[in-house]
Amino acid sequence: MSHIELRHLRYFIAVADELHFGRAAERLHISQPPLSQQIQALEAHVGAALFYRSNRTVRLTQAGVAFLHEARQILQRVEEASEQAARIHRGESGNLTLGLTSSAPFLRRVSRTLHRFRLTYPDVNIRIEQLNSKQQIDPLLEGKLDLGIMRNGDLPPQLAHQLIWSEPLIAVVHKDNPLNDLAAGELTFQHLADQPFVFFSKDVGTSLYDDILDQLKAQGITPYITQEVGEPLTIIGLVAAGLGVSILPASYLRIQVDGVRYLRFGNMQGTTELWLVNHAERPMTAATRAFMELMMEEDGV
Repeated sequence: MSHIELRHLRYFIAVADELHFGRAAERLHISQPPLSQQIQALEAHVGAALFYRSNRTVRLTQAGVAFLHEARQILQRVEEASEQAARIHRGESGNLTLGLTSSAPFLRRVSRTLHRFRLTYPDVNIRIEQLNSKQQIDPLLEGKLDLGIMRNGDLPPQLAHQLIWSEPLIAVVHKDNPLNDLAAGELTFQHLADQPFVFFSKDVGTSLYDDILDQLKAQGITPYITQEVGEPLTIIGLVAAGLGVSILPASYLRIQVDGVRYLRFGNMQGTTELWLVNHAERPMTAATRAFMELMMEEDGV
């Protein structure tokens, strides 16, 4: 025998448990002569007698006692490794790295999916990276992110996307702004044309920056941007301070700040999309596939 195989360990453990070659052979569903030959070969490879044998008894030698402990440990580790691999294959274990744009957690569809995934696959380690939409592209291409939840925008051909939700845009204004006096459904982009505008900095490179400005441009509007910041929560805070108005996705309605009012545009003017993005050419783990399936099963915002 050139090396020890797992079956030899199982044969040895069976004989050690039974202390009888005949009963061990029955337990293993093999005949006794091949079992005896395999134990002899194992002892030759180990270089030590593992059993004392007589016409009436079989018992472990001191070397056999020590070998038995290690043999059981080895088989247990192999079984644990096999089970772990199987759980990863089924999506029940492993890792999932998810990119989230800042507004994503405010969508119930996203938060419900995260909650359901945690309950269904408690042994999967979820790592969340908060990145704006453009910042997620390189990590997705490099395999550092398994999935990205981002706003609509230009994607390289290697990345595929599915629509999670299409939501309206809303105006963010101070509570004393005269725009609050407009009747429901009257507000348009044009009402914001001459208002001081609080918005994302171009250097931040968010997809919302391009998306919203493009929609305003399509209406012939170039907003008068007086304050540029990096985070939507900062935008809301500056509006609360009376420094201007802004436009954000409706998911931010869930953030209530004193002094701020959220106004809906009429005629479904202005929308933005949230996408679930993956690398189309890279093999997908079972955990990643399971998360995608749960996400696409969810209904509503």
